Amino acid sequence: MTGPKSSDRPLSEAYDVALLDLDGVVYIGHRPVPAAAESLAKARAAGQRLAFVTNNASRTPSAVAALLTEVGVPAAADDVVTSAQAAARLLAERLPAGAKVLVVGGMGLRQALYARGLRPVSTAAERPAAVVQGYDPRLSYGLIAEGAAAVRDGALFVGSNGDLTIPGGEGPPQPGNGSLLKVISTATGVEPVVTGKPERPLHHESVIRTGARRPLVVGDRLDTDIEGARNGGADSLLVLTGVTDPLTALTAPPHQRPDYLAPDLTGLLVPHPGTREEDGGHRCADWTARWEGERVELSGDGDPYDGLRALAAASWRDETPPSPQALAGALERLGLG
Repeated sequence: MTGPKSSDRPLSEAYDVALLDLDGVVYIGHRPVPAAAESLAKARAAGQRLAFVTNNASRTPSAVAALLTEVGVPAAADDVVTSAQAAARLLAERLPAGAKVLVVGGMGLRQALYARGLRPVSTAAERPAAVVQGYDPRLSYGLIAEGAAAVRDGALFVGSNGDLTIPGGEGPPQPGNGSLLKVISTATGVEPVVTGKPERPLHHESVIRTGARRPLVVGDRLDTDIEGARNGGADSLLVLTGVTDPLTALTAPPHQRPDYLAPDLTGLLVPHPGTREEDGGHRCADWTARWEGERVELSGDGDPYDGLRALAAASWRDETPPSPQALAGALERLGLG
């Protein structure tokens, strides 16, 4: 990739389904992200279908849909795709109907297993065929120990997602399911099959469930949403309302570079100008980014996000990301530093 893609139509018209991450994109905690509800309503009115895709295996689809509705985005359980559902599909494809699966997690996982005709259990003594682990804030040491015992006895080990941390609200990040998976894998020497983003099973589940022919993955994280889109062969839109800031996007490695950049979900509703090489620089609309020695210089005016796209084209000219120092002055000029 030498720069963001262009679209002469709004993305809500160019892609049939938007596969949307939740926290940092639609809401933060229980607060709506500004402009999210209005933008998604307009995308739906334009004919784009919406699916809400989450690595969080603890909540049921009904609970996620209720939270979406609470923040102004009407949704039903069928609109939600979870890593628990992706794990259940993978297990159902590998195990016979009615097989026992030890659940190291919460109700979201149990419900997903029931829906796939599998039998959730809680102890290694029941000789489960598999162990599936997902995030649950009430997860006990005893249940983790049961999971480890079953894996040591030969049970297939599946993890809903590998996020090492989760948002900590007003405080620092807290341990995520990826950190908890390491307890069992360290104790047993067995690495889990992971189904959540950025691995392909959750994207596969999302495409199957929605029947998407040209999906667009929308997210705020490079290492889950954007990398997951790349792994699934889909285009992606990075919105800057969550954990990724402009500098992090510009210094991303090749496998985490998004196809489109936008400040928020209003990016679904507009065309996206392309970039082109011109006079030794990279131009987008009225902005030009040009390498001058060890720094990127930016000239022009207009929409600062067109300037950011020009900077992305200059920053992504090869596989080695630029240093933050090379981009600091240009981002300050855009007011995005």
